[in-house]
Amino acid sequence: MLNLFALQLLNGVQYGLLLFLIAAGLTLILGIMDVVNLGHGVLYMLGAFLMVSATAATGNFWLGLLLVLPATLLIGLVLERLLFRPLYARSHLDQVLATFGLVLAVTEVCRMIWGNSPLSVAMPTALSGSVPLIAGVQFPVYRLVIIGTGLAVALGLYLVIGHTRIGMRLRAGATHRGILSALGVDVGRLFALVFAFGAMLAGFAGAIVAPLLSVDTGMGEAVLITTFVVVVIGGIGSVRGAFVAALLVGSVDTLGRSFGPLMLAKIMDPATAAQAGRTLAPMLVYLLMAAILAVRPAGLFGRPA
Repeated sequence: MLNLFALQLLNGVQYGLLLFLIAAGLTLILGIMDVVNLGHGVLYMLGAFLMVSATAATGNFWLGLLLVLPATLLIGLVLERLLFRPLYARSHLDQVLATFGLVLAVTEVCRMIWGNSPLSVAMPTALSGSVPLIAGVQFPVYRLVIIGTGLAVALGLYLVIGHTRIGMRLRAGATHRGILSALGVDVGRLFALVFAFGAMLAGFAGAIVAPLLSVDTGMGEAVLITTFVVVVIGGIGSVRGAFVAALLVGSVDTLGRSFGPLMLAKIMDPATAAQAGRTLAPMLVYLLMAAILAVRPAGLFGRPA
């Protein structure tokens, strides 16, 4: 049982760090630019589809990944210029409606290009297999690489936002946009870079998860709601909060799905427990969010209104 707990906890950390890659960009866009972007999930989906095509075209996983990063960055720049820039001065309701339209349009375009059938990306040979960890637990190498990548991105964001001039401007742009502009900073270009970087992070998350999950047109919608839960729990605009919240959500969700049916089996028959566990497990992250917001309404690291 201890080995199973350790294995599922590592799976939860891996899932949480994947959520962080998506949520980091979303919380920057929402916290700094004050834009509600329902289309962030489709950028994750686009990253996965582009990874499928880039890997098939080059025959190499790493070359495919290298192509996806600039492609999603460019897509982010184009979307910011054509769709999001006119929305900066509009209400959140207008932003929701416009980005919901973006979700529908991009999903249909992906369906026309890649079809309805789930696609997959072959895992690189060097990252296949498992390695022994503590207590004899075998853990897949590729999932360990995702954990390491997520931690590296989190460290990089911490250093850039907290200890560089660009980070200082980003923090100032969130609360004193007018003053920043008066000081000669091109706020429009700064926002475009923030949006494009967020889009690239979401696309990167989609690309690296492609060998683990089926790539289909529903994957963006499925992850978007959970990503918003991460942003709300962590506190809007806080990358540190998104990191902590993503680990919490990933662990609670994974452990709940694994151990919920086992715990319920102690008080009901196994078939009913399995069914009830599958039904109740997805609710755990929302109960977690409700409990945290009851104590800290602005989220773990959010600024009170």
